[in-house]
Order: sequence, then C-alpha cells, then structure tokens
Amino acid sequence: MALTLERGQKLVVASHNEGKVRELRTLLSSFGLELISAAELDLPEPEETGTTYQENAELKALAAAKGANLWALADDSARWGGPERDFGNAMVKVHTELMQKGAMGPGQRTADFVAVLCLATPEGKTACFEGRVSGSLVWPPRGDKGFGYDPMFLPEGHTRTFGEMTEDEKHAWAPDKIGLSHRSRAFSKFVEACCIG
Repeated sequence: MALTLERGQKLVVASHNEGKVRELRTLLSSFGLELISAAELDLPEPEETGTTYQENAELKALAAAKGANLWALADDSARWGGPERDFGNAMVKVHTELMQKGAMGPGQRTADFVAVLCLATPEGKTACFEGRVSGSLVWPPRGDKGFGYDPMFLPEGHTRTFGEMTEDEKHAWAPDKIGLSHRSRAFSKFVEACCIG
C-alpha cells in the first residue's frame, strides 16, 4: 500500500526502546518530519502477541497511531531482552544455548539480524518493510556502541561487530546506497515505498 509522508508531518516512533528510537531518529533526520516517541507521549506498550516480526510491528504501529491519532512507525526485531531489556543477560542466554547445542565455531553460529518496519495510520492502514543482514554470533561480545545484540553480531564480510561500529558505519543510508544494518535495509524499502517528500 502506498502511503505518503509530508515534510513537517508529525510521526510517532512507536517504541519505548531508547536504542531503536535513536536509530530511527538518525535514519529519519534528513526528511523534515516532526518525530515524537511513544514513550514521550506516555502511550502504553501493547502486548506483543504476534508470532512474526511483521505481526508485532503492526501491533505496535497501530496501537501508537490510534493512541496518538497520528501516523506511527514501529520496528520489531528481537524479543529475548525480556521486559527489562537486559540485553547483557540476553546475550549470555543466547551464548549458553548455542554452547549446549555444541555450536562452537563461526560456521555453527550463523545468524540473521531481521527488522520489520511498519507504518500505520490512525484509520488502520499499514505498510510493512523487512530488512535482513547475515552474519555470525561471536563470544565474548565486542564493542559498546549500538544496543541490543550488536556486540555479539558480526556481519558477513566484516571483522568488527555492530557493537564496534559507529552509527554511520552501521546505517550509512543514502538515497543511492543501502545501509549495512537490518534496520537501514528495511528503511531503504520504507523510503522507496512511502514517497517522503
């Protein structure tokens, strides 16, 4: 579905996760939109009852759009951080499960980072966009940049984890360039489809 955003339009970033809000603000910074987070509006976080990233992104985007009576953009990419968003503990959990399965070497620890962005209107229209990047999971985690699982994700063809990369290196979005991260790849599809102007 084609949805068009206009410069100066107010858009809710439908997240209470500061890291996701920061990354989306960075990606959207050149489009002249007035961004406000769901947390700033004190909107409740909907229960993520979907079984896919797209279903949960839609749940969050629709809840924020209807709650604020504004267009909203949500992201879904991971749920292992728990309600406290303790990703240090979550990374230990992932590593422990991999070790229990005998996954020791890089070839046994392959992973995809996936993000789905969903744009929703208060009337219930939605458009979703998926981005994916392949890589492997390293241990111990490396780097203190980014958020979530970034310190343990080594993208294919690179020697540094997302946690060791700057935001520019990780996202580096431009109209003629697709960024490295899963979120920036989803964002490229979002920009192309939504005709921000």
